[in-house]
Amino acid sequence: MTTTAVDAARIGCPKRMVFGPCGGVRDDGRCELADHPCPFLTEPAPGWSTPVVRPAPRPGGLLARAEHGPVVLTDLTAAPGDLASVRSVVAVLAGVSDGLLTAEHQDQPDLPPTLVAAEVVAAGGRPWVTLACRDRNQLVLEQELAGLAAVGVDGVLCVTGDGRGPGVRPGVTQVFDLDGPRLTALAARAGLSAAVPESPQTPPTAGRPARVALKQQAGAALCVLNHVSGAARVAAFVAAARAAGATLPFLASVAVYSDEPSARTLQRFPGLHLDGTAVERVLAAPDPVEAGIAAAVAEARALLAVPGVVGVNLSGRAADRGGLDGARVKAEVARRIREEQA
Repeated sequence: MTTTAVDAARIGCPKRMVFGPCGGVRDDGRCELADHPCPFLTEPAPGWSTPVVRPAPRPGGLLARAEHGPVVLTDLTAAPGDLASVRSVVAVLAGVSDGLLTAEHQDQPDLPPTLVAAEVVAAGGRPWVTLACRDRNQLVLEQELAGLAAVGVDGVLCVTGDGRGPGVRPGVTQVFDLDGPRLTALAARAGLSAAVPESPQTPPTAGRPARVALKQQAGAALCVLNHVSGAARVAAFVAAARAAGATLPFLASVAVYSDEPSARTLQRFPGLHLDGTAVERVLAAPDPVEAGIAAAVAEARALLAVPGVVGVNLSGRAADRGGLDGARVKAEVARRIREEQA
């Protein structure tokens, strides 16, 4: 790839992406960080020049388990900066989850990913660690990857990252030295299984299936699909990605919510699309917790029937009553999914 191609791809992108677009493009095509159209709507990203060899998955990990049946990757939502909260949430979720996905929240800075991952491992969980390019330059990202490899994480979800939330450390620079695909290549070269996100229902929708194939060339071993408004959209997207050359497995995100705050948090992010009718049905139910669990299990059932989808990501806070209550809701969803698949 030439320097000219790299520079051209970055023009107008506040995240300095080369292999865009990110998942934060708004439904009208505008950038999430600036009031102009995403530059990748009209300036496609360059192709990946040299494929990266993917390392073998960790024995007994999520990818290895996915070869024998559906898997469950559960969001680990704990109080930021609180390792005791991490331990308590892992205790609830580890036994019913094939992997625990740690987050990189744009509105609440947390402890270093390697430290959180070590705590998850010590508490008996199998961590997949989200690593974002927003707050770390390339050197620090490389240090984190080396640390995560030493800790023995199951894998890394490589994301460019949402823009920092309004009012959160406004005087601190947002870095974006790299984007998700380039971070993916670094992770694979560090010997880590790399997962990548994609947003099937986000502009430019026509180019996103081929972007999965590009990320696979960069070393991705797994694609985690952001929320869409129905399983039929997932099926169409996976088929299009296969036609574009992607052969990696997919996890589809299941929205888990049991009250209005946990539902609205998912709905407000660009790139995430929930079934609005299902949300309102849950919130209006006499028992929103039970209704939310049942809705998540039904969504998982539909998604697991899609060819190419090897598992689900139970995504969201699940409840606004604290990390432990949300973990209990997600654990019940995971338990019922397992019962149905048994």
